[in-house]
Amino acid sequence: MIKRVRSWWNGEQKQQTPAISKDNIPQHVAVIMDGNGRWAKRIGMPRIVGHQNGMKAVKRTAIAADELGIKYLTLFAFSTENWTRPKDEVDFLMRLPQEFLAIELDELIEKNVQVRMMGNKEHLPSHTVEALTEATRRTENNTGLVLNFALNYGSRLEITECMQTLGRQIADGKLEAEDITSELIGNTLLSSGMPDPDLLIRTSGELRLSNFMLWQLAYSELWFTDIYWPEFKKEHLYEAVIEYQQRTRRYGGLK
Repeated sequence: MIKRVRSWWNGEQKQQTPAISKDNIPQHVAVIMDGNGRWAKRIGMPRIVGHQNGMKAVKRTAIAADELGIKYLTLFAFSTENWTRPKDEVDFLMRLPQEFLAIELDELIEKNVQVRMMGNKEHLPSHTVEALTEATRRTENNTGLVLNFALNYGSRLEITECMQTLGRQIADGKLEAEDITSELIGNTLLSSGMPDPDLLIRTSGELRLSNFMLWQLAYSELWFTDIYWPEFKKEHLYEAVIEYQQRTRRYGGLK
């Protein structure tokens, strides 16, 4: 009898677990990669160990996104507010892109991945900028997954600089105030050339946007998980996409 109940229960569970539909894959997924330090603390290790393992999660997630057919993957790697962290930690974080790309760039090229960076390069160390510039140059003609790193990025600064750009164009007589549209603003932001994210994922259990893509996330589906970023695996991305596919996106309408 117990075996029958267990068999029935397992069958019910299999039926209730939805499969990913290849017809409804989010085109653009954005991720707030949170919890590296807390993961390291939980296992009794320094915070930098969490950041090192977080880079492994970046590779896993990029491979899984590419396999799913996601076209754009934007990863929040370092915010404009993160400069307030201890100098040793910031210096380590600034070396990670260089180390990651030195190891992984050839494979990214082989997999037809295009690397981009979205953020303010002005205050970044030269070795960080050079590594990203080289990766961008070497992958610019690739036509597969766009792996977009948001580095030294803050959405309020992005929107402020966008408004300043448009304001200068008005002052120069190149633009009328009435010419400003949502489309023009989107094309002036750092994410120009990419569609707005369909899905935002945030790890570590925090339930906020943290100054990330505030304009672009206006109608994105949000998915939060308690998993720390170094623990994030293919199955977690699949879980997020399955949840996304269960939702109805109304964009303010009554679909």
